[in-house]
Amino acid sequence: MKSISEETHNKIVSLLDNGLSSHKIAAQLNIGRATVDRVREKSRPNIKKSQGGQPAKLTETDKRRLVCTITSGKTDNAAQLSHELKETTNIVLSTQTVHRALKEAGLKAATKKKKPQLLPRHICQHLDFAKKYQYWTVEDWKHVIWSDETKINRLGSDGHEWVWKKPGSGITEQHVKKTVKFGSGSLMI
Repeated sequence: MKSISEETHNKIVSLLDNGLSSHKIAAQLNIGRATVDRVREKSRPNIKKSQGGQPAKLTETDKRRLVCTITSGKTDNAAQLSHELKETTNIVLSTQTVHRALKEAGLKAATKKKKPQLLPRHICQHLDFAKKYQYWTVEDWKHVIWSDETKINRLGSDGHEWVWKKPGSGITEQHVKKTVKFGSGSLMI
């Protein structure tokens, strides 16, 4: 290993202090980049070496906005979210970038649960039922006949819809795929 002169050492340190990268300093002084890195480690250990790569398109504020938008129910999937971000902040992102940001924030993709669509009158009827029978014992419920039903689709399956949510969080209205009893091409038995 060839040693460098004191003058070259001082030039490297001053260029490091000016914020130049190791690559630019090596090209400017006609020395090896490893030499510049060794001087940086000994003389200026607090200056971090660049990790390389393209700078991130999303700031921490943008990532928080993505999480807030998806958890509030304004958008359902990453494609809608990237379109929404383009409309509001003029940042063009791929859906894969949005996926990574959501996963980094602790969200996971899950399929929407299929439940019947509840109208306000249905919700009131459910609450009335619960209040009416809240004090029934197990013996009271043994006298009730329970029926079961199954759905047979005429044309293929119902498919999956995905939603982003935090692990362990409860089911909210946006996590449910609403179904109706008519127009589905299926038979209930």
